[in-house]
Amino acid sequence: MSRMFRRYHRQIAIVLCLPLFLTVLTGMSFTIAHEWLDQNELGAFILKLHTLEILHLEGIYPILNGLGLVGLLITGLSMTGLFRQRSNQNNQG
Repeated sequence: MSRMFRRYHRQIAIVLCLPLFLTVLTGMSFTIAHEWLDQNELGAFILKLHTLEILHLEGIYPILNGLGLVGLLITGLSMTGLFRQRSNQNNQG
């Protein structure tokens, strides 16, 4: 089971690497441009990149990013062993 989750985790991570990097980078850039530097036009452009509104994908891109992150969290947490049931031997000894 753990091997299966590792394989899924690796595949999801490879697929999501670029979209998540873009989301993080544009999210930070928007805050810097809009809030710190008061560059509202640049902030608006970065926000369009952040949601991929530029490519008319603003309705699905955040959902896909979110689903991918949920998949990474589930597979990652399953590999930690936090949710494994302990055998009776460990509880008796």
